[in-house]
Amino acid sequence: MTGQTEDDIPETGAIFTFGKSKFADNVPSKFWLKNDHPEEISCGGDHTALVTGHSRLFMFGSNTCGQLGLGSEININKPTAVKVLKTEKVKFAACGRDHTIVCTWSGQVYGAGSNQEGQLGLGHCDDTNTFHLIHPFSDHAPIKMLAAGCNTSAALTEEGRLFMWGDNSVGQIGLGAESYASEPREVMVGQSVAWVSCGYHHSAFVTVDGDLYTFGESRNGRLGLFRDQLANHRVPQQVEGIQDPVIQVSCGGEHTVALTKEDVYTFGRGQHGQLGHGTFLFEAHLPKALVHFRNGRVSHVTCGENHTAVITDSGILYTFGDGRHGKLGLGEENFTNQFRPTLCPRFLKYSVQSVKGGSSHMLVLAMPRPPEVEEVVIEEDDVTETILETLETYTELLMMDPSLLMSNPPTAPPLWTLSARARRRERECSPEQFGQMFHNLPPLMSGFFNTSLPVSRNIRISRTPCKDPSTSSLSSNPSSNNAPSPSLSLKPRGKPPLTPSRSPQFTFPDPPSPSLSSKSSPKKKKPTPSKSPKSTSKEPSSLSQSFLSMPKLIPDPTLSPKTPLKSPQITTNPPKRCLRGTQALLGVPLHHRQIGTRTQ
Repeated sequence: MTGQTEDDIPETGAIFTFGKSKFADNVPSKFWLKNDHPEEISCGGDHTALVTGHSRLFMFGSNTCGQLGLGSEININKPTAVKVLKTEKVKFAACGRDHTIVCTWSGQVYGAGSNQEGQLGLGHCDDTNTFHLIHPFSDHAPIKMLAAGCNTSAALTEEGRLFMWGDNSVGQIGLGAESYASEPREVMVGQSVAWVSCGYHHSAFVTVDGDLYTFGESRNGRLGLFRDQLANHRVPQQVEGIQDPVIQVSCGGEHTVALTKEDVYTFGRGQHGQLGHGTFLFEAHLPKALVHFRNGRVSHVTCGENHTAVITDSGILYTFGDGRHGKLGLGEENFTNQFRPTLCPRFLKYSVQSVKGGSSHMLVLAMPRPPEVEEVVIEEDDVTETILETLETYTELLMMDPSLLMSNPPTAPPLWTLSARARRRERECSPEQFGQMFHNLPPLMSGFFNTSLPVSRNIRISRTPCKDPSTSSLSSNPSSNNAPSPSLSLKPRGKPPLTPSRSPQFTFPDPPSPSLSSKSSPKKKKPTPSKSPKSTSKEPSSLSQSFLSMPKLIPDPTLSPKTPLKSPQITTNPPKRCLRGTQALLGVPLHHRQIGTRTQ
């Protein structure tokens, strides 16, 4: 079922898994089928359904409510065929949060998993761990499309009739004041429906004329309706903020994405970046078009709970939104949120056919790109593959200057920006946190450490901003002549620290040990000891520790040899002891220090 290298991927394609898919210990991986090929994929809360070209159904993932339909409630970490449907040819499958519905080529619809709100359409609210036939719905074949939400299900027939069932506590199945429906109920639209999607607590569909209707939970603008329309949110309302005909719609946890022939519109809640409008727009109550796509045309959109994925007509995949668990497919080390559509570089040599998102995972169906296809249309703000080949980890990409990723760096701020977590890391590593003093450090000359004052090897950097900046001769301004300009070559750049939150450590060369001889020590005038009350008061603990840690003193040759030297005693003359400690810290030569009390 799986191969060793990407060269083994068949022409029919493979399934790529990202996030908490329960497959391969949740490590980004891939698999394909022997003597078969994947055709349709669907992601639920934490489980996945796969329909093959031979109409077989494979399930894997979380199975706490029996949503895999395998006759048990044990989690499955690899694709497993559903034997109860072995005699049927499966056509579609749709995964809700904790339930699954499937449709066969004969027009039969089956459901398994959680049924607490009647979302299986079996006429009752009992859970089941095997697939059961939805009897009242069997007469409405053939089925064109299935959809499933948190506790809702929907089926669209080839004739354009829409049936929905399950939870209706906030009007998410469009049945008005009814609280739920345990059997399929037709939603009266007035015209044929071409597309349907179910979110966690809201739903949407598109008519054959391109009109978009939404209904259900109205908070955070996820319905895209004007204020005067929100009162009737329990029945389908037309979204008037999109003038062009809508082709597709996808509902996430709290956001909605609509696709027209020319634009992609997003609205709803976007605190994780799932709207794709940057870091300054976390909520959109009306549809707003993405400005990222100028060269390529988007052909497919899909929503996970808090993330979004789009596919262009050239088979290029973009993702944005919640990056936890690596479900955006941007690298094993990248768990950050993306607030703008971000190119998935690993699929540049593939043609992405389908993508589905769940609560914490994402699956991609992709085929190797034919060798005769020489050009791939990407946007001007995208990261190119040549740049990525020089980087060993995605962390390096996050810490790079965004202007280096563009052929013609614009003067205005680029549309491609770092994620919020990367910007926070960059601030923590910036000299701004240490104050103005560290912006302009003096140059390190040959005699920089040639001083009589002893230099400590352990320099503690204070995080308190300094109000008195030192004199500068080396500016940190990037435009300065002394500052190195960023290279535009594609050579690998130095690895940034993996833990940029640590304080930078400044390393200095070891200073020459000051000689204790009077000849080698530079003669300086003895400093006048301070006579302030603070100097003669009770000695601080730091000075006493410095005094105790002083090296053993060598007698001065000017003293009489008959005079015995006394080792420093803590109990002798506290003011002088404090003075000696101060002198030791100031670096006064030994032959000028007061060794002790002489015997007269």
